[in-house]
Amino acid sequence: MNNGMRIGFIGFGEAGFHIAKDLRSAGLSGVCAYDINARTPGLGEKIQRRSGEARIPLLESNAELAAASDILLSTVTANRSIEAAEQTAPFLSSRHIYADLNSVSPALKQSIGELVESRGARFVEAAVMSPVPRHGAATPMFLCGAHAPEFARLLSPYGMKLEVISERIGAASAVKMCRSVVVKGLEALMLECVLGSVPYGADERVFATLDETFPGMDWKKLASYMIGRVVEHGERRAREMEEVAATLRSIGVEPVMAEAAARRQDWLAGLGLLEHFGGKAPDDYRAVAQAVADLTREYSLSTPP
Repeated sequence: MNNGMRIGFIGFGEAGFHIAKDLRSAGLSGVCAYDINARTPGLGEKIQRRSGEARIPLLESNAELAAASDILLSTVTANRSIEAAEQTAPFLSSRHIYADLNSVSPALKQSIGELVESRGARFVEAAVMSPVPRHGAATPMFLCGAHAPEFARLLSPYGMKLEVISERIGAASAVKMCRSVVVKGLEALMLECVLGSVPYGADERVFATLDETFPGMDWKKLASYMIGRVVEHGERRAREMEEVAATLRSIGVEPVMAEAAARRQDWLAGLGLLEHFGGKAPDDYRAVAQAVADLTREYSLSTPP
């Protein structure tokens, strides 16, 4: 199945790679990408490797990507979303649909939408509601904007799970941001719980009592999964929580918990545990707790009194 539709990904990190690969497998041959880091030592090699695996050509500029695409999907980190739009906007025209899939505040989505539509292109807000590596192109997404139904009509046949929830730009991001207060806040809580309980050998009983209090939840399994996500994506998740904080602050809510979660996510990311574990997060929270303890001990021994 291929109707000649051409899809371009701005950013070819985790989300862009998995979605693009699935679209290509579903029959869309006209899929390409541009990533500003494609020539960066270290990160560039990973992007190039993904390009070869997914059979997705990497183009050399925003201009080249816009020229080769009818639909553009922005899949960059949250703190680069406006930059990606600004760099691409000069090359947009009325034939383009520009969808922003990044985890940013409703206000920032609105600003990006205004920028895109000032060039005559059609803007779609998308909020990604589950981890992309697990579901690929089938990751559930909420869409907003006047052109969201058209976007859903064009891409749903290729396995994307797209639900239009409003014409109002910002509504989908509000769902995403408020959900993240719980999801990424719980990740930070689980990490702090483990860091406190493992040194005392108390973690088994902590999770056993949680299983009794919240029947049906496997808290040990959840802790390992969530902490592994922080090890792998802590820096990106911290930036997302900063967007959550901005969203809350814009409506007069002090983002106490969101800012604390961002700090904890950033702190773990700063330890470089993913490299410590050879590029793959461990599947046992105790390994993370031990690694943190070892790194903390090394730091204290190397720091003069």
